[in-house]
Formats: sequence, C-alpha cells, structure tokens
Amino acid sequence: MNTPTAPSYEPEATTGGGTEATTGGGTATPAQTGNGTATPARSGSGTATPAAAGVAAALPRPYRSYVYAYPHKTAYRPLTDRPALAELSAGEPKDALSLYAHIPFCEVRCGFCNLFTRIGAPDELTTRYLDALERQAVAVREALGDDGPARFATAAFGGGTPTFLTAAELTRLCDIAERRMGADLRAIPLSVETSPATATADRLAVLAERGATRLSIGVQSFVEAEARAAVRPQRRADVEAALGRIRDTGVPVLNIDLIYGIDGQTEESWRRSLDAALAWRPEELYLYPLYVRPLTGLGRLQDPAAADRAWDEQRLRLYRHGRDHLLSHGYEQVSMRMFRRADAPALGPDDHACQTDGMIGLGCGARSYTSRLHYSFDYAVDMREIRSIIDRYTETADFSRAEVGRPVDAGEARRRHLLQSLLQAEGMPVADYTARFGGSPFEDFGAELARFERRGWLDAEAPDGLLRLSPEGLAYSDGLGPELFSPAVRAAMAAYEAK
Repeated sequence: MNTPTAPSYEPEATTGGGTEATTGGGTATPAQTGNGTATPARSGSGTATPAAAGVAAALPRPYRSYVYAYPHKTAYRPLTDRPALAELSAGEPKDALSLYAHIPFCEVRCGFCNLFTRIGAPDELTTRYLDALERQAVAVREALGDDGPARFATAAFGGGTPTFLTAAELTRLCDIAERRMGADLRAIPLSVETSPATATADRLAVLAERGATRLSIGVQSFVEAEARAAVRPQRRADVEAALGRIRDTGVPVLNIDLIYGIDGQTEESWRRSLDAALAWRPEELYLYPLYVRPLTGLGRLQDPAAADRAWDEQRLRLYRHGRDHLLSHGYEQVSMRMFRRADAPALGPDDHACQTDGMIGLGCGARSYTSRLHYSFDYAVDMREIRSIIDRYTETADFSRAEVGRPVDAGEARRRHLLQSLLQAEGMPVADYTARFGGSPFEDFGAELARFERRGWLDAEAPDGLLRLSPEGLAYSDGLGPELFSPAVRAAMAAYEAK
C-alpha cells in the first residue's frame, strides 16, 4: 500500500532501455562449474553451494527502486479492451481479499514525496471525491458477483493523508467500506495513515471507534532542521502532541515513519530521531531511505549529482546504524524498512497472503489485483496532472470496467511471488513456491540467485528448504529487487514518460 513516505520509483531503475540488469557492466551469467555448465545458487532443497573462488562481482547501487509492488505502475498502460470487472473477478478466490482506499489529499506536499496526492481540496472536492468513491464501491461490489462469498481479511486507508478528511468524512469513508463493500472493519486488521497536523482528537476518535488496529504517522525526523531540509516544516512539539493523541486512543499498534539520508543528517542526529521515536515505544518503525526524484520538490532544488556513490554510502551507513540501534532495543527486522517490537501484538491477518490473494482498490490512486490483471487509473507526479486525474475521477459515472493496468502471466506471477517473499526477512519456503508453480525458484531464476549468492546476499546459514537474504542482502533490497524485474516490465518502465 502507499505510505506518506514510501518512495515508489526511481528513474535509475529504468535506464538502459529495459536491458537485463548486469554486474560490472558485463552480461549477467549464472555461477558456472568447470565445464561451463550453468548451475543454480542452491539445490532444490535449499542447500548452499560454494561460490566460485575468486569471484568478486561488482555491487550495483543500493538505492535504485523501492519494490513495494510488482509490476510498478509505470509499467501500466491504457487497456484498449477495457475489460469488465465482473469478467476479471469471475473464478477468482474471494474469501480473503484485501481492501485499500486511497485518499489523495495532503495539507502540504513534502519535498521527498512523489506519491499520487494534491495539496488541499477546494470547492468541496473531498465531498465529490467520496461521492465518486462510493459509486466505485457499488460497482466493484456488484462485479464481485454471487458465485462465492466475498470476504475481506484486511483493510487499509492510505494516500495522501486519509486524515486530511474531517471526522465526519472519515465516518463516511468507513461507512462506504462497510455498507457498500461489506468489510467488517471491527473484525479485521485496519491500518490508517496520518500526519502530525491532521492527527486531531476528533478524527482519531472516529478511527478508534470504527475498529482501527494500526495508526501510522509520518514523522520523518524529530530534528526540526532536518525536517525543513526535507521540505517538511514541522515543530517537534506538534509531533510529540500528535503522538500523545494517538496513544490516548488505545489503538494497539503505532507505527512511526522516519527517513535517513536527509541533507546534513549525521549518525548523531539520526540517533536522536531514533531515540525520540523509541521513547513512545511504537510497536512498529519504518526506516525509509531518502530518494530524490524528478518532478518532486527536492528534484527541482538539488543537483542530480547528489545521488552519487558518496550519498549511497551515507545512506547505507545510516541504515546500518538505525538497524543495529533498533535491534539492540528489542525490535525484530521484518524487511529492509520495517521493524517490529518483539513483544508487540500480532495483529496481521492470519488468512491473507499478499503473494496469492486479491486486492480491491478504491480511489483514483489505488491498485486492484487479480491473478490475471493488475489495474488502476492514470498515474502522475506533477501536481497539475494529478489535479486533472482527480477531477476526471470525481466526474466518472461508470466504474464497471478496468481502464489502466498490466496483464500478469505465469512468468510474472513467479517473479512477483519471489520478490514479495524474498524481500521479507523471514525468507521464502521453497516448498511454497513449488506447491504453487510446480517448479523450483533455482530453476526459474538460477542466474539471478547465483548472482545474489556471489555478492553475499543469500543467507548461507538458512535452514534447508528456506531461501532467505543475508543481512547484507536485506540492506541492498532496493538494488536487488529491480534485478528480478522481467525485461518486458523494465522496458515498459523505461518507456514511461513522467508527467
């Protein structure tokens, strides 16, 4: 899902016209035996094989693309056949769906953000947006059909900033999710994103009463000078007050987002932010690397040369410092970005798997997933384009067809499963992959896995049958992930014209 700080795409991941990612400027090849025969990095049982002596593959840049979804939206294109949602949902499992509602409004646009959001909502735009979202919900629920029970296992409100909406509008949003879509918000995990300025007592009270189990606040930095450098002006006192109001709700999980790699940030100032966050004993912490992007505020203000090797090294150094600091304070690493307090309640859905179960997205920035097609609406970063897309969404009467998306074939499904599993600290049971696809990841992705092993990115101590990244592999998640993109997806991303 989107978060207020989640960078989703960096052009560097799409340079080269979609050619295969390589190391050291050469052609990517699997590990080889003495007779030149390609061998996978591990056997089907998960047992590691020795890396070739003397192989020292050059590492790619560690910060290339945040792979929170695959294929990325920049690989989507207008669907000429505009398939009916009812056809797309026919025969799909519907007993453990995920519901996501996208609210594309913020009180200010941070300099690091290229999410699909606009500043403010004049002329009752939020009312018109919720009207359209309700029309979409009615159409989507009808398209799910009656060929089997439709049940939601998890829900999330993201953006943008959902709490940009008033308390009354948040009540309406929950009503749409429950009455139009049939989601029982009080019975399933419900995550909602907020910001220091919009985490007011009346809004938070609505969310707590309607069943929110997780509130995620984008703080980015507790150091005011760093917040200003990231074009996120805020007073620490206001941030602390918002955190106090969140804790007062009794919502069981608090997540705090922080960013590293801000101009002028040092290990000492980074630790100050970490310690300020730890003082609230949040159940979760997300540590995001700063990405500078074209068409965003910082991209206009700074020389692109800032994203050079020295900056990569600074971000890696701060990442490792933050990771080690959290691990020493009783947190467990879930992914490169996510850390969970070891004694935090387990509130995730027991019966939803992002690799296999579908997602229903409501709102003009939300994605929907079926086994055959990922689809959404048009995508942009430039504020004028975003405003235009939002306006068109609010004027739409018929939401019964998919407009923009990308088909997902068997090969892409394998890549998506591997990506979404491998980028988690717990790794991927090889048996799960085999049960779903009938083959082995070492057969399907032998070249890539061999390359990862040579770089030290695979955990040689993982139990048999478990494919897991090493700590260094997790550190390079944003460099590793794009190497698993298919050539077709990379070519589509490279051809995308930012707007």
